[in-house]
Amino acid sequence: MLSFSKPSSASTTLKVFAHLLSYPDAELRNHLEEMRQALMAEKAVPAARLAELDALFTALQGKDALAIEAQYVEIFDRGRATSLHLFEHVHGDSRDRGPAMIDLAQTYEKAGLYLGPDEMPDYLPVVLQFVSTQPPKEARAFLGEMAHIFNAIFNALQQRNSAYASVLGALLEIAGEPAHAVKVVADEPLDTAWEEPVVFDGCSTKGQGKPDQAQPIHFVKKAPSAAGATL
Repeated sequence: MLSFSKPSSASTTLKVFAHLLSYPDAELRNHLEEMRQALMAEKAVPAARLAELDALFTALQGKDALAIEAQYVEIFDRGRATSLHLFEHVHGDSRDRGPAMIDLAQTYEKAGLYLGPDEMPDYLPVVLQFVSTQPPKEARAFLGEMAHIFNAIFNALQQRNSAYASVLGALLEIAGEPAHAVKVVADEPLDTAWEEPVVFDGCSTKGQGKPDQAQPIHFVKKAPSAAGATL
């Protein structure tokens, strides 16, 4: 059962967002009202954003379960622009992604948090679960390092008129970073994205680093210091 006790700063809000961005199965849907109340009680984001988030909860509670699940898959699992695997936006399919995953998992372990066998360290709900355990200053700094990724996903979700954009917008606000418009590159069809280049006999080069691509982000844990949109 989900627990939202002992809130501290935005910790409860981040924990709610971690669940809210997860696959909306029956267990999660059973706790939507509890999550809504916890979010509204902490008031870690502006009232206007809370109103948008409230609309997302209403949409999730008011739709058919199968429709909710199917739409979640359509939004987050079909293309990179809205992927919740953060290193998709930084490393793509390049070999740099593996070491980055290991570094991030080690950051969690140093904080006493260990991933399950099927959990990926760069999956945003996992990242938010970790950040929710950190002191406010460190949590904000950690989120700030990822703000450019949040902003890209936020823009892509807005382009799709998805109410989930409210969650990414709220994360930017918690990080103290303003949302701004960026060009959203259209996802290529899945058949094309998964096509194996013949010349390399199945060795994909999609996403490999080039000089003009964004450089990898590095996560460093600092020492503790004294409405109307579709889903």
